[in-house]
Amino acid sequence: MKTQKVANAKKYDGYKSFQYLEEGVDYQPYKLAKEIERVPAYHYEVSEEQEEEVRKILDEENIASMHEHTFICPEDVSQIFEFRRQGRDWTGYEGVSVSGMDVIFENFMDGTAMITSQAGWKWSDVIHDLGIRFSDIAHQDMVIKAERISDLYRAKKEGKVAFVASLEASTMIENELDRLDVLYGFGVRCMGIAYSEANQLGAGLREPNDGGLTVFGKQAVARMNKLGITIDVSHSGDQTALDTIETSTKPISMTHVGARSLWNTNRMKPDHVIKACAEKGGVIAVEAAPHTTITANHPKHNIESFMEHFEYLVDLVGIDHVAFGTDTLFGDHVALHNVFSRQLSIASSHKGPSFEKVDYVKGLENPSEVFPNIVRWLVKHGYSREDVRKVVGGNIFRICEETWAK
Repeated sequence: MKTQKVANAKKYDGYKSFQYLEEGVDYQPYKLAKEIERVPAYHYEVSEEQEEEVRKILDEENIASMHEHTFICPEDVSQIFEFRRQGRDWTGYEGVSVSGMDVIFENFMDGTAMITSQAGWKWSDVIHDLGIRFSDIAHQDMVIKAERISDLYRAKKEGKVAFVASLEASTMIENELDRLDVLYGFGVRCMGIAYSEANQLGAGLREPNDGGLTVFGKQAVARMNKLGITIDVSHSGDQTALDTIETSTKPISMTHVGARSLWNTNRMKPDHVIKACAEKGGVIAVEAAPHTTITANHPKHNIESFMEHFEYLVDLVGIDHVAFGTDTLFGDHVALHNVFSRQLSIASSHKGPSFEKVDYVKGLENPSEVFPNIVRWLVKHGYSREDVRKVVGGNIFRICEETWAK
């Protein structure tokens, strides 16, 4: 079903990244993937009455994703290494404008920031990446940097989208605690402990032995608490995640995960870690990156398997602790994973039951379509307006209010 009008559409003036520069002179151009309907549009089927309720929810509630990558991938994914070495990422403003989202935890692409190194996560590359993206954002009016709680609330009122600058790991701080202050000064408000590989703070999820949070890691957690940075353990090892939850004086988050009880891979989180997070007031957000939130009932990744993880988490820890962080981007996500399988430890973190590979996750393919379909699913399955309000944004706003500096 196609609607006549895009719900919660933003005031988009047609701006494209870096249009203030001269193509071929200031940067090397690439043909980029389509932001809207790169693959056939998919609308989760609902009745006309339910679609009207979906529209009201998108128009009236604060819609937030705890984890996205709004960069646009080259149409030819084989160009990604040279594209990333240029150190200049395009933001999908057009796609974001029709996404229905008011707040996006923007996670950049720093695991693949390869300006000076092929390994990613280098301090100078991360600073470069942040600076270039924010320079571009400063030249347009639809996206605003969310640095205070008030920015989250004013975005919808002004017809704009608030970007919460987020980093998936703290690897780039090395053993320099004050670098957290520097990143906070750049606008970073959410940060992971480790990304798959171990670092100075703790273990990533691919490590065979997880020794937990290091002494320096505990110091970093304390500093993030003081600064007002929301802590994420989505890619951390189980013991490191538990230690982080225990050490932090504030609630922590899992910004893009699923339940290991439904799909037995390291990329999903076990029940006891999920419960520990919720017991301290944390939020667990469900992800939809290709071949993650699969289930035995739905071994072909789709919106039904994704929402099965959602309902499992709600049953496990309650509606007040679950949200969405769909982890999408603009372009061929599956091909990108194939190219970066070693770079991002994807193969090692996805070991587990066999599954049917997909070309894309239908209905959850990129940031422009995920929330309309999620809300359609929730409405069709009888969730109350109050419960929908919590999971599509309210729970995320609450953890920001509890973890950010006032």
